[in-house]
Amino acid sequence: MVISTTIADSDQNLHSTFASRYVRTSLPRFKMADQSIPKDAAYQIISDELMLDGNPRLNLASFVTTWMEPECDKLIMSSLNKNYVDMDEYPVTTELQNRCVNMIAHLFHAPIGEDDAAVGVGTVGSSEAIMLAGLAFKRKWQAKRKSQGKSCENPNIVTGSNVQVCWEKFARYFEVELKEVKLKEGYYVMDPAKAVEMVDENTICVATILGSTMNGEFEDVKLLNDLLVKKNEETGWETSIHVDAASGGFVAPFLYPNLEWDFRLPLVKSINVSGHKYGLVYPGVGWVVWRTKDDLPDELVFHINYLGSDQPTFTLNFSKGSSQIIAQYYQFIRLGFEGYKDIMTNCHENTMVLKEGLEKTGKFNIISKDSGVPLLAFSLKDSSKYTVFNISESLRRFGWIVPAYTMPPDAQHISVLRVVIREDFSHSLADRLIADIVKVVHELEGARFTANTSGAHDGGTVEHVEHGLRPMERGIAKYLRRFVHGKKTSSVC
Repeated sequence: MVISTTIADSDQNLHSTFASRYVRTSLPRFKMADQSIPKDAAYQIISDELMLDGNPRLNLASFVTTWMEPECDKLIMSSLNKNYVDMDEYPVTTELQNRCVNMIAHLFHAPIGEDDAAVGVGTVGSSEAIMLAGLAFKRKWQAKRKSQGKSCENPNIVTGSNVQVCWEKFARYFEVELKEVKLKEGYYVMDPAKAVEMVDENTICVATILGSTMNGEFEDVKLLNDLLVKKNEETGWETSIHVDAASGGFVAPFLYPNLEWDFRLPLVKSINVSGHKYGLVYPGVGWVVWRTKDDLPDELVFHINYLGSDQPTFTLNFSKGSSQIIAQYYQFIRLGFEGYKDIMTNCHENTMVLKEGLEKTGKFNIISKDSGVPLLAFSLKDSSKYTVFNISESLRRFGWIVPAYTMPPDAQHISVLRVVIREDFSHSLADRLIADIVKVVHELEGARFTANTSGAHDGGTVEHVEHGLRPMERGIAKYLRRFVHGKKTSSVC
């Protein structure tokens, strides 16, 4: 959650427009009001404020699901008052989670048997799932080091610098060094060979990404596994792999079934996946599955005798809504393998439509690959006249939310735009977005031409474009540039 700061000027008031039909008194903005107000007024005040939020369907920055069928909406609404942790009171909901874990385990080719059955849990998203998986690796490493009479200090994880910010959170919160393989221009994912070179006896695991948030590309898990097997044989270590499949876990099995990235590889011990991304469920739900029970140390599992029965749990929180678990089960039985494959195929095709449209403009370089998560990352061929940040801000005028950002180290000199293609992004929307991007580009080029012919400036820098814009737009463009250049790119979601 975002950290909120208390406001010194707490006497500010919230003034409403249409709610004045129900109440005439303004409300304190940062303090609780002394008196109640009619429910209609409360609804109207909040509804009016929320109008200023972006349209989720046009938010192309996010992987998160923004549309579900009305029947699933009904199930969600009917289960909002169920606390998932009350397993004894809601045994069917618990059973639905167990079924989801089993379906995901089969999808990821986990061993299913009496002796080495896979285990898993539902989480509030992949961030919690990664925390749990990281803790399991750390405890397993610590236990082995203690049994060998060796120091348990200075554990580390090897990963690429393109990881999502939740990995940095895990490293900082649980005192694990994050050893990052740097990227380079033209190669925007972790290099498996370089990653294995960085592994040492204190490495608790190598974390690899199936679907980088930066450009959607799948990292080569098979090559990483093979190289790591060889290094383990040479050193006697038992370094294993965690696959962060937050974005790609519900894409690869349907579009690339022959790609070996999951439990088919012996060193892959755990996998996380986001149900609220291409699992097609509203936020927030995630999953983490371990290869066998032995890969999840029993000391991390709490057996709680609460509300009537023994409850084995592994979680970072306690109370949690049941609706997203139920929604995930709905999608699994509603769509089946064929339904998910159809949706992912459609997303991929719409990505190709967008790619072809942008290539025809002659203005952009495509950074993303044709295979991977259905998204398009692209940069300007010529950034001397205007930047991707100018384009991103100008697209807001049409309602589109398209993020612009710099790539992680050592490719931070590359600035890109990224469009995530979700189920609700249609062919016609792709055509509309292309048309709006073309319009924005022409406007920015026209603004530069106007600025040049005015005689105020000459040359071809970005500043000339900004002088052709209105003062407020210039201020926004300058602010965004300062903000993005000083911002960690790994937090792109």
